[in-house]
Amino acid sequence: MSASSRVLVVDDDDTVREVLRRYLTRDGHDVLEAGDGPTGLRLIRTHQPDLIVLDLMLPGMDGLEVCREVRRTSTVPVIMLTALGQESDRVIGLEYGADDYVVKPFSPRELALRVGRVLERSRGAVGPPAASVDVTSADGELTVSPLSRTARRGGVELNLTSREFDLLNFLLSHPGQVFSRTELMEQVWGWSFGDQSTVTVHVRRLREKVEPDPARPTRIVTVWGVGYRLDGDLRPDPGA
Repeated sequence: MSASSRVLVVDDDDTVREVLRRYLTRDGHDVLEAGDGPTGLRLIRTHQPDLIVLDLMLPGMDGLEVCREVRRTSTVPVIMLTALGQESDRVIGLEYGADDYVVKPFSPRELALRVGRVLERSRGAVGPPAASVDVTSADGELTVSPLSRTARRGGVELNLTSREFDLLNFLLSHPGQVFSRTELMEQVWGWSFGDQSTVTVHVRRLREKVEPDPARPTRIVTVWGVGYRLDGDLRPDPGA
């Protein structure tokens, strides 16, 4: 990383925290630790980390509740740790505002690399080819400014997470082009494989912030059997 980052690890397993601290510190990060939800929230409020690694199952307050509280006031990237095979928990975590997830048991090296990639994206260090150019939708309502990583709808700044911003920026940079979930995972997430529900949930969350009527989307439309397209045509999408 070109700049030091503060990473908070919230997990009730002492061994997990110790291993992650070692790997993340080796990568140049300043690591904070919490063993339960309430302590994690206190550290988030007092130390304002650049990224949070958050276990789903925590004493005192579970990871979903912590994530929901964080999202009331912050767009800090959150990587959720979930148990193997609990797909519903992963989807719920994304619904609550997590940017990414890693399934336990996991490789500490893989997680450290994932942390680095998410931090780079949140700082605008990586992105699509048009990442330095402001892009506006065909109807003039949506604008993204990649250099400042801000997005506006009708002139009002949107409160987007890092992943939501990346997704909107990518779609706005390719208007009218259809992308499958696999293609979006590769182009926006940088994943060559993974749970495609990640894309579905982020599209749903993004629609809630950019659509006049999220139940009848006119901007990010579904192309049945293919994927999603950012459309300048303002007719309601019957396939929402």
